[in-house]
Amino acid sequence: MFDFKRRASKLKRDIPALILALKIKETPLIAKLLAGIIMVYAFSPIDFIPDFIPVLGYLDDLIILPLLISITVKLIPNEIMENCRMEASTHINKINKRWLYSVPFILIWLVFSLFIFK
Repeated sequence: MFDFKRRASKLKRDIPALILALKIKETPLIAKLLAGIIMVYAFSPIDFIPDFIPVLGYLDDLIILPLLISITVKLIPNEIMENCRMEASTHINKINKRWLYSVPFILIWLVFSLFIFK
């Protein structure tokens, strides 16, 4: 089971690369369609499969989403997918570095909020 969770989390890391692959015209149309479905499914505020029922929550996180991602990745040519993975990893690193600059502002707002609502 642990290996299955690790594989599912590894596949979920391909979501940013799939977003980038959507923009490339050489990506097959069926892969773009599936990647669009994944984006809607993964980032939807409405949970189609309720997480408060443990078995169904695992079905969503460990089977359905990773399966969709796996199928989509297989439909995208390897060269395109590898380029998108590299670009996504550098883009995520830039976002992570920018996030650090916002930490002081968030802390200031939290302290300010504590004084107001106290």
